[in-house]
Amino acid sequence: MKALVIRVNKANVKVKERVIASIGKGIVIFLGLEKEDTSNTIIEMAEKIVNLRIFENEENKLTYSIKDIDESILCIPNFTLCANIDKGRRPSFERAMSKEEAKKYFENFIMVLKSKGVNVEKGEFGEHMDIILEIDGPVNIILGE
Repeated sequence: MKALVIRVNKANVKVKERVIASIGKGIVIFLGLEKEDTSNTIIEMAEKIVNLRIFENEENKLTYSIKDIDESILCIPNFTLCANIDKGRRPSFERAMSKEEAKKYFENFIMVLKSKGVNVEKGEFGEHMDIILEIDGPVNIILGE
C-alpha cells in the first residue's frame, strides 16, 4: 500500500462535472492498493495517518494530528501510486491490486478511518475525477514502500 498524504486548506472532487466530495481544512489521501496488502495493512496505515502529526501548534512545530484538530479527510483511490518504472518509460501496474479487490479494500480503509472518529469524504472508485486542492504548506508525506 502506498499513500500520499497532503495537508490542505480545502479540497474537492468532481465526477462528470458534479462535486461528489469536499472538505475544508484537513488532509487528502491518495491511496494505492497493492496485491500483497492485507486487512492488517489497512488498519496499520489508517492508524498511522490519523495520528500523523502534520499540523502546527502556536510555535509552528508539527504537533497535532487530524484527530487533534478535529478536521476532515478526503480519500482518493489512486492505483497509479503503484506504478513501477524500473524498466523503460511506460509505467507497469503489475503490483496494483485487481480492481474488484481494491474497491473492497478501499471501502474497508474508509470504514477504518471513520472508526477512528474522523470525518471522511471520498472519491469515486474507478471513475475519472477532477480533483482540486488548495495545499497548505506544502506538507506532503509519502507512506508505504
